[in-house]
Amino acid sequence: MKSADIAALRKEYAKALLNEHTVLRNPLEQFSVWLDEAVAASLPEPTAMAVASVNDGGAPSVRMVLLKGVDHGFVFYTNYNSRKGTELLGNHNTALLFFWPELERQIRIEGIVEKTTAEESTAYFDSRPRDSRIGAHASAQSSVIQSREELDEHYAQLHARFEQQDVPRPDTWGGFRVIPHTIEFWQGRPSRLHDRLRFRKQNDDWLLERLSP
Repeated sequence: MKSADIAALRKEYAKALLNEHTVLRNPLEQFSVWLDEAVAASLPEPTAMAVASVNDGGAPSVRMVLLKGVDHGFVFYTNYNSRKGTELLGNHNTALLFFWPELERQIRIEGIVEKTTAEESTAYFDSRPRDSRIGAHASAQSSVIQSREELDEHYAQLHARFEQQDVPRPDTWGGFRVIPHTIEFWQGRPSRLHDRLRFRKQNDDWLLERLSP
């Protein structure tokens, strides 16, 4: 597509509104409401979120992962030796982004990441399909490999090895929990005058602010 064609693309947002009078005062509860609505709308990947990290040189990177739990933070699982794993362990500051275009909504989250407990990681790992558990052993995530065939062969060897036994959680595989200090809800509105409500943590309370679009 030519740049001129991209510049001409237009979409008018008018599905809903978001205001200070109806939003829940706990942003984690408001997030759960919006997530439930995204699931009810049968969106293809309602739990998909972008996760940002920064390396030792200050260069950012971002990728999509799947949310696997919400409590006092946002939980996802990965290989701790992957690029995102090593970067998040080196710099605990992170940002998440959910984008649900069908609902004309996005949620931006900033916070501090911490590891889930070993018990939490094992409980989730054991709930995964068996082939996915074997895959966690087969993949040294983010490392360079010579070919797809090499990966498939390694997976087949592990599949045979674990045929008569449970598949244990690798020590390098587990969860992260993002503890938020800032959560912004964005609702598309006509004429690009979108609704943006931001919650900022102040001690044990959340400060609600409206941002200019």
